Amino acid sequence: MPELPEVETVRTGLTPWVVGRRLHTVEVRHPRAIRRHVPGATHFADVLAGREITDVCRRGKYLWLPLDSGDAIIGHLGMSGQLLIQPPETPDETHLRVRFGFDDDGPELRFIDQRTFGGLSVSTGGAELPAEIAHIARDPMDPLFDDLDFAERLRRKHTEIKRALLDQSLISGVGNIYADEALWRAKLHGTRATDALTKPAVARLLGHVRDVLGAAIREGGTSFDALYVNVNGESGYFDRALNVYGQEGLPCARCGTPIRRESFMNRSSFSCPRCQPKPR
Repeated sequence: MPELPEVETVRTGLTPWVVGRRLHTVEVRHPRAIRRHVPGATHFADVLAGREITDVCRRGKYLWLPLDSGDAIIGHLGMSGQLLIQPPETPDETHLRVRFGFDDDGPELRFIDQRTFGGLSVSTGGAELPAEIAHIARDPMDPLFDDLDFAERLRRKHTEIKRALLDQSLISGVGNIYADEALWRAKLHGTRATDALTKPAVARLLGHVRDVLGAAIREGGTSFDALYVNVNGESGYFDRALNVYGQEGLPCARCGTPIRRESFMNRSSFSCPRCQPKPR
């Protein structure tokens, strides 16, 4: 599942290609791609035709493209969604779901989604932040993220630290990969109780979350297969810098102890037994 660095890479890639351009045609090729847009495909296309894209924004793992009408296109990549910029003459991709054409006849914006877990919709509320994603917390890379408020809310959670990092109502954009990487850097096991963490420990962890996310953004995100790519169809390279995630049995880069894998919420957690001892 794409996390903050992957979505931020797509956002920055889209911006120079779509901002200031006016939509001319919108073609929905698969209804599941807009299943969250309740009025349906015809309304989705009609409400967007003739509208100018004014920005490309992100909240956590969601993208939204504000329009000159006050509406916005909301997008979530799901597990395999891709937003690609393609010349109009480029043959249709096998899993092309939605095509956006512009009135300048320049490169198209295409939404491709093999597994169709992602999707697009139109928010018509006119709010600066679409109501559909207003419940999602700010992410730690946001200049308006409140560190002290996060620390206080985290320590009131009475849960495990990794579960808290994945709680998008508390802190957005952090998923399984980057949670494991940040916890390794902070030398914390994911089952540590949030209410047992000191304020300095929370601050140290948050700093490592930012370090990991920033490094991943610089590398264009993490790609384990061809399903996550940027707007030009290129993969990210942060998988080469992973210290624990997916490294089961390999030596810890810090102490040499073999990395362990543990079951976690129907997924896997990776950590170092020596650097990240389980809480008693």
